[in-house]
Amino acid sequence: MTAQMTGAAQEPFSRKTLFWGIFASLLAAAGFFLLSTYAPDFREPAGGGTPFSKGGTGYAGLVEWLKLTNGQAPPMERGEKDLASPLASTFLLVVTIAPGSDPAALDRLIKARSGKDTLFVLPKWQTFPLLGHDGWETKIERLPNSVVNDWLGRIAKAKLGEARNTLSQINIAGRMVPAPDELQWVADEHPLIAAGDGRAILTELDNEPFYILTDPDFINNAGLKDEQTAAAVLDMIAMIEPAKGAVMFDLTLHGIGQKYDLAKLLVEPPFLALTLSVLVAAALAFLHGLGRFGPPRAEGRAIAFGKRALVDTTAMLLK
Repeated sequence: MTAQMTGAAQEPFSRKTLFWGIFASLLAAAGFFLLSTYAPDFREPAGGGTPFSKGGTGYAGLVEWLKLTNGQAPPMERGEKDLASPLASTFLLVVTIAPGSDPAALDRLIKARSGKDTLFVLPKWQTFPLLGHDGWETKIERLPNSVVNDWLGRIAKAKLGEARNTLSQINIAGRMVPAPDELQWVADEHPLIAAGDGRAILTELDNEPFYILTDPDFINNAGLKDEQTAAAVLDMIAMIEPAKGAVMFDLTLHGIGQKYDLAKLLVEPPFLALTLSVLVAAALAFLHGLGRFGPPRAEGRAIAFGKRALVDTTAMLLK
């Protein structure tokens, strides 16, 4: 009885229990690491001029409108991998530019989309989040032309027109829609959608299949509240898309899905193989440490006892 109690006191948990406890802890830690690494890529911003935003300057309404008309939600482009896919080259990519977008990301996107149908939507309004309502916005004022021209100049050699619009309606593919407040336009002799003589709302570049929508109020959430404008959006997209319903939205300009860090490098090719090798080596070392081949060897004394010590000391003196 005493020997059994002594053994139980020395090992309160069995090795199997310890193994499964450690395994569960490691599995939970790995799951937490992966979720922490990739969660920001799938976190949708509440406001701003993004395809997820439900504010007035957002485009969630357009995404939902295309989903209802085509039977499926349009895909979202989150990075270079999506842009390089063969399927992406057959889609019309809608690039919604916001005041806080990344200019370097726009330059990379323009280079990557060379020769492919792309619609660039310029920014227009300066907004502020409305406290107490997640995703809502308060419109402050129109952006200065200089700010919008900075974005426009990265796409084409053009500038916004200075003259104010006097038209109350705009003709989009034979459909008359209300003209938005403080209409933005550029000079173009051959506009796809015009706001008077030589004034373009939708224009196409000469050397690239790039289209520029100068005023976002025709397709954003605020604009889609009008039935005629909502119907005209589909006509507008049908004018320029390579195939019916083949529309994709860009997210990289808004910092969604494009950020890389050390954690991602560890769990994505080509460094994934190195990470797995280190984990396997650590697991083997751990398993090796669980059991020994025989009792551990005791280290010998530095100074031997008795006659052996006298012989060793004499030998050292004779060297």
